[in-house]
Amino acid sequence: MHRSIATVSLSGTLRQKLEAIAAAGFNGIELFENDFINFNGTAAALGRITADLGLSIDLYQPFRDFEGMPEAQFQRSLERAERKFDLMQAMGASLMLCCSNTSPLTLDDPARAAAQLHELAERAARRGMRVGFEALAWGRATSLYGQAWDIVRRADHPQLGLILDSFHTLSLKDDPAGIVDIPGDKIFFLQMADAPLLAMDVLQWARHHRSFPGQGDFDVVTFFEKTLLAGYTGPLSLEIFNDVFRETPNRRTAVDAMRSLLYLESEARNRLAAAQAERPQRVLETVELFSPPPVPALSGFSFLEFAADEAAAETLGALLRQLGFRRVGRHRSKAVVLYRQGDIHLIVNAQPDSFARGRFDAHGASVCALGLRAADPVAAVERATGMRSQRHDSPLGPGELPVPAMIAPGGNLVHFVSAALGTTGLYEADFILEDGGADATDTGLQAIDHVALGLAPDQLDTWVLFSRAVLGLEPGESLELADPFGLIRSRGVANAERSVRLVLNVSQSQRTRTARTVSVTGGGAVHHIALRCEDIFSTVEQLRANGTRFVPISDNYYDDLPTRLDIDAALVARMRAAGVLFDRSPAGVYLHSYTESFGQGLFFEIVQRIDAYDGYGASNAPARMASQAQE
Repeated sequence: MHRSIATVSLSGTLRQKLEAIAAAGFNGIELFENDFINFNGTAAALGRITADLGLSIDLYQPFRDFEGMPEAQFQRSLERAERKFDLMQAMGASLMLCCSNTSPLTLDDPARAAAQLHELAERAARRGMRVGFEALAWGRATSLYGQAWDIVRRADHPQLGLILDSFHTLSLKDDPAGIVDIPGDKIFFLQMADAPLLAMDVLQWARHHRSFPGQGDFDVVTFFEKTLLAGYTGPLSLEIFNDVFRETPNRRTAVDAMRSLLYLESEARNRLAAAQAERPQRVLETVELFSPPPVPALSGFSFLEFAADEAAAETLGALLRQLGFRRVGRHRSKAVVLYRQGDIHLIVNAQPDSFARGRFDAHGASVCALGLRAADPVAAVERATGMRSQRHDSPLGPGELPVPAMIAPGGNLVHFVSAALGTTGLYEADFILEDGGADATDTGLQAIDHVALGLAPDQLDTWVLFSRAVLGLEPGESLELADPFGLIRSRGVANAERSVRLVLNVSQSQRTRTARTVSVTGGGAVHHIALRCEDIFSTVEQLRANGTRFVPISDNYYDDLPTRLDIDAALVARMRAAGVLFDRSPAGVYLHSYTESFGQGLFFEIVQRIDAYDGYGASNAPARMASQAQE
C-alpha cells in the first residue's frame, strides 16, 4: 500500500520531519497545517523539498469549523478555503481534510451541512482537488463515522468523500462493522491510530495519548480489515498526537511508525488470507499488503549473555556458583565462559574487543544479549529485518555455529538459536566443555521464567511494538508500581505458550531505582532475571547455605498478609523465615524472593509458579523496592 504519516506525529522542524519520514521508507505525508504555518519557506518550496525526498503530499489538514454554520460564517469559511486551496495548489497537494465542526455556532442540521460541503467540494473541483470529511469524536453535531457518511451521501458530489480515523471510532466504542457497507471509492483517506485504554476526556486522550498501531489496546486490525473489505485502496496513514513522541528523536519514531504499518498490514493480510469467503480473497487481489515470514515459534530462553571486564567476570562467576551454576565450558576462541543449571545457560563474555560488550564497557557486568530458541532462526531474523530491525552478524571462529541475530531497541542483541539443536547443541559446537561438577551444587533452579528490562520513558511504546511485531509477544495489563521515590509503569509481554516472558519497566521520576539503572546503562537494559524452581523453600535454603544474600523483607509485610488474604498461618511463618513473598490470582499462586543486587543494580528473582498463575507478583513490587531502598 501507499504508506503515509502526518507530520504532527514526529518531533523536530518540518524539514527534519520530512527527512526522517523519507529515511524510514514512507511514500507520502499528511501535512499538518501548523507545521506549514511555522515553516520558513513558501508552499512551492515545500513542494519541491518533499518531491526531492521522494514524498508526496497526500493530505492537507485540518480545515476546521466549516459545515453546518450560519450563512455569514459559511461565506467567510468559503473564502478561507480558497486561500487554503491556493497553498495546496502551490505545494502539490490535492486532498483537504475537513473535520467535523466543534464551534458553538454550528447547527445540528445534516441537510445544511451536506449542502455546505457540496459547495466546498465544488470549489475544490474547479482546482482539480478533493475534500474529505472526517467525524471528530468530540464534534458538536457529527462525532460518528456513520453520521459523517450520511452527510457525504446527502451532499452527493464526486469530489467529496469520507475520511476514516480509527481513534475517533474506537475511542467512542463505535462499531466499525458498518464500514464495509460504504463504497470503497467514497473513502478518500484512512488514518490509523492506536491508544491505551484510559478513563479520561476524549479530546485530551486524543491530543496527548495516541500511539502507533500495535502499541495500544484498540482493535486496530479489525478496523483496518473492515475498511479494506469496503473496497478501499487509498493511502494507509498515521496521525498520532503523543507528548512523548514530540520529544523522542524523530528518526527512531519514524522507524517505529513504519514498523507499526507493516505490522498492521501483515496482521490484516493473515486474517483475510485465512477467510474462506469470496469477498476477502478479492481484497488481496486488489491491495498489496506486507507479507513477512510468520512470527517466530519461540520455545524458551536458550541463554543470557553478560558483558563484563575481567574483574567483574570473576565477581559474577562467584555469584553464579553461589546460585548453584556450574562452569561447564569456555569458548574456543574468546574469553567467554559458560555456566549451566537445569535448562539455564548463562554466558559471561570478558572478551575485550567483543561487539557484544559495546556500550557496557564502563558499567561492570550487564546483560548484553538474549538467546531465544526458535523453530526457524533464519525466518525469525528475516521477519525482524522486514519489520525494520537491524540484523547483526557476529564474527565466527573455526567450527563455530552461525546464530542469526538482530539488534533490539536500545542496542542489546537478540539471537535466535535453532530449537533443533536441543538444549546443548549450540554449546557443544562453540565451547570446549569442562567437567564443572565440583564447581557448584545444584540448587533446584530449572529455567529462566522472565527477564525484566529498565527502559527510558520514550522506549516503552517502542518495545511493546517491537515485542509484538518482531517477536510475536502479546502485552498484558499495564500496571503502576510504587517505588519509594516515584511510580514505575510496568507491562509484561509473552508468547502464547508463556515460554518467553519479558517485563518492561519505565519511570518518569529520575530518583527511582529503575531510572537510575537506565541512566547508567543508557536504557533497554536488563535489571533483573527471574529463575524458576519447583520448591522455592528448598531452593532458597540451599542458596542461603551457599552464601547467597537476599533482600530482607519487613516483618510488617508478613503481619499484614493474613489481614488481606485467606492464607494458612503455617505458610506465612514459613515464608517469613525464608524471606519469600506471596501473590495469588484466581488461577494460581506465585512465590518469589529477590537476591541482593550486584554490578549496576542487576539482581535475580527466584520464583515458583503454582497451577496457572500468569502474573509477575506485581503486588509485592513495592515491598521489594522499599527493601532495596533501605539496603
